Amino acid sequence: MKIQGNKPAEGQEISINAQKTGKIDAKEKVAQPEKPKSTNDRVDISGKGKEIAEIMAQINQLPDIRTERVNAIKKAIETGNYKIDPMKIAQKFLEEI
Repeated sequence: MKIQGNKPAEGQEISINAQKTGKIDAKEKVAQPEKPKSTNDRVDISGKGKEIAEIMAQINQLPDIRTERVNAIKKAIETGNYKIDPMKIAQKFLEEI
């Protein structure tokens, strides 16, 4: 007898006796759970959830770069009026830690 792979030889079938082994016969179909006939899925969003969604929509409408602010800083640098306060910078670093 030659063994070739994990499939039965041509013309032969594998049949397992379910009564002896407690397993399902290879020819039997496995019962599928029944799906509900009708479902009414529903999602309720709380008032806070709606409020957050509205705020997020407003945030998404804001530009990534505030061009007026950037232009004002550029102008202040060009004219020499842009002053940097090292104490404020240090304070912000410490607040982040």
